[in-house]
Amino acid sequence: MNKTVREAVALASAIKPAVAGIMNVEFVVAPTTAVLSSVSAVIDGSNVALSAQNIHWEASGAFTGEISAGMAADIGCSYVIVAHSERRQFFGETNATANQKLVAAHGEGLTPIYCVGESLEQREIGITDEHIGIQIKEGLKGLSKEQMLGTVIAYEPIWAIGTGLSATPTQAQHVHAFIRLTLEELYDAATAREARVLYGGSVKPDNIESLVSQPDIDGALIGGASLQAESYTEMARIVSRL
Repeated sequence: MNKTVREAVALASAIKPAVAGIMNVEFVVAPTTAVLSSVSAVIDGSNVALSAQNIHWEASGAFTGEISAGMAADIGCSYVIVAHSERRQFFGETNATANQKLVAAHGEGLTPIYCVGESLEQREIGITDEHIGIQIKEGLKGLSKEQMLGTVIAYEPIWAIGTGLSATPTQAQHVHAFIRLTLEELYDAATAREARVLYGGSVKPDNIESLVSQPDIDGALIGGASLQAESYTEMARIVSRL
C-alpha cells in the first residue's frame, strides 16, 4: 500500500525508459489497485508488464472492496499476485482461496504469481519443506500442466519480508530446489525444470546477484527496494548481466 497516483506515475515513468533496452529480463510492476489504470497508461506498449496485487475469485457480485480477474485484465494487467504472505497474515488468505484465485486468473488470461513461504517459528522447528509442500499442492490443485507453466511461484520467507533479513543464497536455493521436486511429483521433470520460481524477501541491489545466481532461482519478487526507480533499475541491470 504505497504511492499516490502522482507518485506511482512518476515511478513508472522513470522505470520505463531505464529498462527499455533490456530484453533478456521480464519486468513487472505491481502497484496498489487505486493506481493501476494510471500506471497502465504510462507503461502501455513498453517491455514493462502490469500486475494487480490481489483479485477475488468470483467474476462479480456482492464483494465490496474486491476486484475480479476480468477487471484486472480490463485495466491492462497481465499478471496478478496471489496469496502474498501479507494477504495470508492479515486478510485470511488460505491455500483453498488461493487455488480459487489461480483458477480465476487463468480463466481471464492472467499470469498468477503464487506466493508460498514459512514463518520464523516454522523454520526453527524444521517444517519449512513440509509447510511449503502443502501450500504448493493445495494451491495448484486441479491446474493442468499448461496452467502450471503459466503460473509463477514466488518463495517468500515470511521472516525475511520487510525485516532487513534475507535468506542466505544457500537457504533460498534449498527451498527453490524443493519446490521443483514438489512440482516434479505433481507433474513431471520437464514441468518442474521449466517452471519459473522467484525469491522474495528483503531483496535489494546488494544481495540480488548472490540470490539470482543460484541454479533454481529465476528472478525476484521485490518489495521495498522496488519503490525507488534507481534501485529498481540497478537490480534490472544486475539480473540482465547474469
